[in-house]
Amino acid sequence: MLPRGIRNNNPLNIRRTKDQWLGMKKEQTDGAFCQFENLAYGWRAAFKLLTRTYYHTYRLYTIRTIVTKWAPPNENNTRAYVENVSRLTGIGADEPLGIPSESPARWIALGAAMAIQENGITSIDWFAMLKGWEMARGNALD
Repeated sequence: MLPRGIRNNNPLNIRRTKDQWLGMKKEQTDGAFCQFENLAYGWRAAFKLLTRTYYHTYRLYTIRTIVTKWAPPNENNTRAYVENVSRLTGIGADEPLGIPSESPARWIALGAAMAIQENGITSIDWFAMLKGWEMARGNALD
């Protein structure tokens, strides 16, 4: 059985809120997490959250600050999540990731490592991830 995030086409397990993301399924049957029409839309939403909301709005620049907000200790083993994402990316937990437009590879690596943490490595569709990045950054039609 596929992990929940992959079944929902939501590789970072974005929680349901009042936000209506582009590409969300009309009928949401998962009570906790968003469901998208395809993985590219799920990645698009994830990268928009990471690069626009977390970076620009919340001013979170490091793996530790981003993961602590994304996967808070009351719901997750945040310390292990931070350590794993840092190890997978090769980026120090407290090292600034850089501006998304100037350091896209670091932000894509962050998303990939978070998806591996959420779903395991065998379930990741790398092409959908790259398409989602392009969609989120406005370099392709939404």
